[in-house]
Amino acid sequence: MAQGTVKWFNAEKGYGFIAVDGGADVFVHYSAIQMDGYRTLEEGQRVDFEISQGQKGRRRTWSDWRPAEARAD
Repeated sequence: MAQGTVKWFNAEKGYGFIAVDGGADVFVHYSAIQMDGYRTLEEGQRVDFEISQGQKGRRRTWSDWRPAEARAD
């Protein structure tokens, strides 16, 4: 599972980008966020996620995305 930090997320549009630890930035869509209530991210928030190939070959986050503080260690 990859880890990174939210660069920015537009809650109105429902998407943003995550800076992957040791890798290139990835796109994140609100539909991939696994949390209760309103699904959004905050700039600077640490996150865990899986990376998959999106449309047109772009890297994007996919299932198992969650705020890092919500993971069970």
